[in-house]
Amino acid sequence: MQRWAGKIAVVTGSSSGIGAAIVKDLAKAGMVVVGLARRVERTEALKNDLPEVAKNRLHALKCDISKEDDVLKTFKLVEEKFGGVDVLINNAGIVRQTDLLETDNTQKLRDVLDTNVMGLVLGSREAYQSMKKRSVDGHIVHINSVAGHKVLDYPKLNIYCASKHAVTAITETMRNELRNAGTKIKVTSISPGGVRTEIGGDAEIPAEWPILEAEDISEAVLYVLGTPPRVQVHELLIKPVGEVF
Repeated sequence: MQRWAGKIAVVTGSSSGIGAAIVKDLAKAGMVVVGLARRVERTEALKNDLPEVAKNRLHALKCDISKEDDVLKTFKLVEEKFGGVDVLINNAGIVRQTDLLETDNTQKLRDVLDTNVMGLVLGSREAYQSMKKRSVDGHIVHINSVAGHKVLDYPKLNIYCASKHAVTAITETMRNELRNAGTKIKVTSISPGGVRTEIGGDAEIPAEWPILEAEDISEAVLYVLGTPPRVQVHELLIKPVGEVF
C-alpha cells in the first residue's frame, strides 16, 4: 500500500458496513479518503474510530449515486478540492425486499438497478476520466457478490442477482476498454458471500448461517490494491467457511 500513500481514494456507500470498514482501513493505510454517502453524517462519525494521525485523511461528501446529477457534481467537487481520483471503490449497493413478479414493485426494481448497476457505471466513468486526464495508473474496485456468479434461491431478492451479474459483465467490459485504450488502470471485482451488514434491511440472516464480517472484505480491498503494478486481480471470491451458496 506504500505507493498509494497520500493518493485519493473515493469510496461509495461509506456510511456503514463494508464501506465504513474500507474508508477506515484506507485512511489508516495512508490514503486520503473521500467517503460518499446519502447519510453523510455517519461517514463523518467514522473519524471517531480512527487514530489521531488518520482522522484528517477522511472526508465525507453527500452523494446519491443513483442520481447522475449527484455523481457529476460530486466527482467535480473531488477534482476541485483534492485534485482527482486515484482509486475508486464501488461499494454502494441495495436490496429491496420484494418478489420479482409482485405487482406495484416497479420502483423497487428500478432503485436496485439505478444503484447497483448505473451508479457503479457512472462513478467508474467519472473516475476513469479523472485518471486518464492526469495519466494516473489507478485502480477501480467493484464490491460485487456471490450473487453475481449464480442465482441464489433466497426469498425476496428480486432483481438483485441480475444486478450483480451485470457487475460481473461490466467488470470484464471495463477491463477490455481499459486495455484497448492503452492504459494500465486496473479493475477488480470482489465477490463476498454473506456479510454482516445493513444491506438486507429487515431481512434477518438465520443464526445458524456462517457469515463474514465487513472487515474481512476491507482486508481483501487492501490486498488487491497492494499488488505490484504488473499484477491485476480479476476476481476475488470470498465466502465464510461452511457457506452453502
